[in-house]
Amino acid sequence: MKKVLLSAVAILGFTFANAQEEEAATGFGFAQGDIIVEGNLSFGTSTDDMGGGVEQKNSNFNFNPKVGYFIADKFAVGAELGIGSGKDENTAGGVTVEDKTNSFNGGVFARYYFLDLGQRFKTYAEAGVGFGSAKSETDGNENWSSTGFGIGIDLGINYFVTERFAINFGLTDVLSYNNTKTEFPGGGETTSNGFNGNLNQFNNFFSAAQFGLTWKF
Repeated sequence: MKKVLLSAVAILGFTFANAQEEEAATGFGFAQGDIIVEGNLSFGTSTDDMGGGVEQKNSNFNFNPKVGYFIADKFAVGAELGIGSGKDENTAGGVTVEDKTNSFNGGVFARYYFLDLGQRFKTYAEAGVGFGSAKSETDGNENWSSTGFGIGIDLGINYFVTERFAINFGLTDVLSYNNTKTEFPGGGETTSNGFNGNLNQFNNFFSAAQFGLTWKF
């Protein structure tokens, strides 16, 4: 009986060790020395013909890449950039008014992967500090310009489609602080400060999800 039990334990132990080795060999996850390139791209256009010579056209473009380096298993530091533009054209009575907005932002981040949901789902927490600027014009005349900075803590998940390619789900901003100063032609300016906590979204992560792509090198 003892021999049977010992044999069963040995078989189970071997099976478990073999499964662990196979899982490690799959490469789903991150280790020291890995590099990730991540980001999202969005763009769109629309046209609304309201009749009577009244028409509205809208277009927008946003690109947000980031690069990270794993200084330890499951822990990465990196930098990110973002550019965006938008244009609204409003036509009435043969006259077209064009509004343009351009924005730029950059920052640094630290990310830690703290939970594996199976082999392919990797959950992370990320803290970041960033700055940004934006400018709005109407027919070439400046409406306003703004600068600001912010800090935040986010949660997200990577789903590995292959060992090198994953889909990134940015779930929610857990905590964030933002400070923005807006200046107007003629010398006027406003300043805004905001602090937000989204702990209540833990019950519905995907109501605020942002999707992107992740490559591991």
